[in-house]
Amino acid sequence: MPGSSVPLWLLATLPWVAFPVLLAWRGRERRDLSEYAVAVPSGGATERVSVVIPARNEARNIEPCMRSILATTWPQMELLVVNDNSDDGTGVIARRVAADDPRVTVIDAPPLPAGWFGKQWACHQAVVQARGGLLFFTDADTRHRPELIARMIGAMRARGADMLSIAGQQLAETFWERLMQPQLFTMIVLRYRSVEWMSRSTNPLDKIVNGQCFMLSRAAYDAAGGHERVRENVAEDLRMAQEVCRTGGSVQMLEGPDFIATRMYEGLGELMRGWGKNVYAAGRDTVPLGPLGQAILRVAYPWPALWNVVPFVAAVLAMAGVFSTGVLWWGLICYLAFAVFEVAVMRISRVSIWYAFLHPLAGVMMFVLFGRAAWRGSRVEWKGRKYRSVAEFEKARP
Repeated sequence: MPGSSVPLWLLATLPWVAFPVLLAWRGRERRDLSEYAVAVPSGGATERVSVVIPARNEARNIEPCMRSILATTWPQMELLVVNDNSDDGTGVIARRVAADDPRVTVIDAPPLPAGWFGKQWACHQAVVQARGGLLFFTDADTRHRPELIARMIGAMRARGADMLSIAGQQLAETFWERLMQPQLFTMIVLRYRSVEWMSRSTNPLDKIVNGQCFMLSRAAYDAAGGHERVRENVAEDLRMAQEVCRTGGSVQMLEGPDFIATRMYEGLGELMRGWGKNVYAAGRDTVPLGPLGQAILRVAYPWPALWNVVPFVAAVLAMAGVFSTGVLWWGLICYLAFAVFEVAVMRISRVSIWYAFLHPLAGVMMFVLFGRAAWRGSRVEWKGRKYRSVAEFEKARP
């Protein structure tokens, strides 16, 4: 009937309204570490846990991290801290803590050889000395609850996992951290759907772990080739998960914000440098593309970040009289649809929901971040070192 057709601007909102609904649906399957009982030690040698902390210039973090781990309720534990040629007193602080507890060993990493990333080299040194049948890798900027290890072992037993990672709470204290960290982790959900979907998948490209907190059996570690196999990859955690899966291991993940917390970066500068070092160089290893596909990906990589920015800008221009009223309504509905979704994201992230309404600003910053990362390509700079991260399509598999 004349005049009864749906306005074009309303139809045009559907992709922007459907997209956050799709994201919410993909991430709906959530399992938490609290669902699993604390494991009871059986006394077997295979249940000794070797906790590894690679540390380069972590003077502000190393002591509270070590003490939180040493408070563990799991009795069969050793802590290996690798001082990776720090020049800020990290090694001195670690040895002071070690002096009070015989479970701690502090290792000074040898000079970094060519072809290795520093973190992998440091972890490799610790594993050489590790006595545990379970290897637990964590970062110096983490804080652990006493029952974390026992619950992880309980979950591994219950789920039959060879490798288990925990997605903990991401602490954010500055404006930019609170604005961008939830958005960046939403990006990961977009790729991997949910922890349960990732855990069930048997495709190595669908595997990822949180490098701040993952545990695996020594047998699975050795079968996957250890850190030597992933020595040239900036995201060694992701690549390790892929290799464990590729060699027949079960790689799984649970949420656990009440059991481990991390403040990854302090302020905008650290955040842009930290995510920038691996958001592209690692991200390209999660898609099955050859050289041509990788070249296209590098050009296209930053543009999806503007998906929720375009409607907001259009609405502002419409209010200024540049576009029609229909464009104004289109932009406002798209903006609000994303804002409602972001309110849920902020609540899960334990950040004020008011940051949800700044999602267009986060999109602009992510566009800059992704663009800079894609422009650098394989070139990585971190903590005073320069590397080249080798993509999997560039390697000849053994």
